[in-house]
Amino acid sequence: MIKESIPNELLKLITEEELIIFKELQIRIQELNHKTNLTRLIEGDDYWISQVYDSIWPFKENSNINFDKRKFIDIGSGCGFPGLAFAITHPNAEIYLVDSSKKKSDSLKEIIKKINFKNNIFVINDRIENLARQSLFRNGFNIATARAVSNPLTVSEYILPMLKDHGLGILYCGKWGYEENKNLEKTLKVLEGKIVEIKSNFLPRKKGIRNVIFIEPKASCPEIYPRSIGKAKKYPLQG
Repeated sequence: MIKESIPNELLKLITEEELIIFKELQIRIQELNHKTNLTRLIEGDDYWISQVYDSIWPFKENSNINFDKRKFIDIGSGCGFPGLAFAITHPNAEIYLVDSSKKKSDSLKEIIKKINFKNNIFVINDRIENLARQSLFRNGFNIATARAVSNPLTVSEYILPMLKDHGLGILYCGKWGYEENKNLEKTLKVLEGKIVEIKSNFLPRKKGIRNVIFIEPKASCPEIYPRSIGKAKKYPLQG
């Protein structure tokens, strides 16, 4: 059955009902992948560990923070991770999925039509640099994520302008050490943010190490950030 191929580390984090929805999500992504190249991580451990487990463990293993009934934005959603994974495990959250690719945004809309999510989920086909200029979105979210989008210096420039006071940004990355930490601290100083916590985890079945950095605003992010399209990626801030 389904459970036979899923690591125990993941089964401990999700309910039977959530497992069924994750399986349905896998099927929908596989169907759409024939038309649109959404992701190569759709089979076996690639899906259950590298997509599902990797998306949800920072939330499930951080029990000192209440993630329920929050307004959540996922920047560069792709095929829906971590955004749709968070929706499944937090059905009372309001979810915004942002992707600059129309093909991927249209695919996300198709997935949402076919799966009975309990959340209000909105798909936006735009660049985050544009959304951050709109008062409807800037400083509008409790939680902001960006996974497999770019390096933490770039991603922090996307995330911090979107957060409310006491909002939480979540940066996913692999290798993390002293130099990376020092550069991120310099970047966050410019953006009026700070590191709250860093969590490390060895993914099951030798899928590698994952570091997750939790950041939050210290004050309102300066209006000039994020800079115009492509600048944050080409010229990451380093103080």
